[in-house]
Amino acid sequence: MIITYHGHSCFKIKGKRGTVVTDPYQESVGFALPTLSADIVTCSHDHSDHNAYAAINGTARRKNPFIINKPGEYEVGGISVFGVASFHDNSQGSQRGPNNIYTAYIDDVRVCHLGDLGHELSSDLIEEIGAIDVLLCPVGGTFTIDAATAVKTIRSLEPSVVIPMHYKTPEHNQDLFGDLQTVDDFLKEYSVEVTPQKSVELDKLRLPEETEIVVLYPQVV
Repeated sequence: MIITYHGHSCFKIKGKRGTVVTDPYQESVGFALPTLSADIVTCSHDHSDHNAYAAINGTARRKNPFIINKPGEYEVGGISVFGVASFHDNSQGSQRGPNNIYTAYIDDVRVCHLGDLGHELSSDLIEEIGAIDVLLCPVGGTFTIDAATAVKTIRSLEPSVVIPMHYKTPEHNQDLFGDLQTVDDFLKEYSVEVTPQKSVELDKLRLPEETEIVVLYPQVV
């Protein structure tokens, strides 16, 4: 499995049986998506910086991607996706609405994308998510959990690999996202130094025993 980061909350997860793209965005974020193809597109919630699924092309296996934007269990071309409901804020969704957390089972690896999670995970929600190997975790605050809450969330889920997302970059529209924390703020909170890389290749048999933070360069246009 190869994971690449395309900025904001968008990842491409490429496995042997197919490809999943998460939370594609519109250019209002400040930059544009590259041309991407996928068998499955997951959208954590219906905001323009997370729901631009129409921009994603199909593959040789599927003319059009299968769109997942609601909780539930899905099986598409040998890839399983499990979605559970959460909230975009810390007040039961009254400010920003619902948020879906998706775990994709690809190449025997469970990759969990928290979307725009806006609150700490309850014990019931932790149990509902279940065991995961890779966590794609928002860390920027303001619209999602911040760096400190992200650290708590990581420790509650105990993944092998964590890839931070939804943090401020110089390319972001600063009028909209200028108040977000940076990935360096998160790394400082986690007390770790990490060298960013272009992509990461993961194998179920070679996952780290202790949680490892991986920072990916955003591949944007």
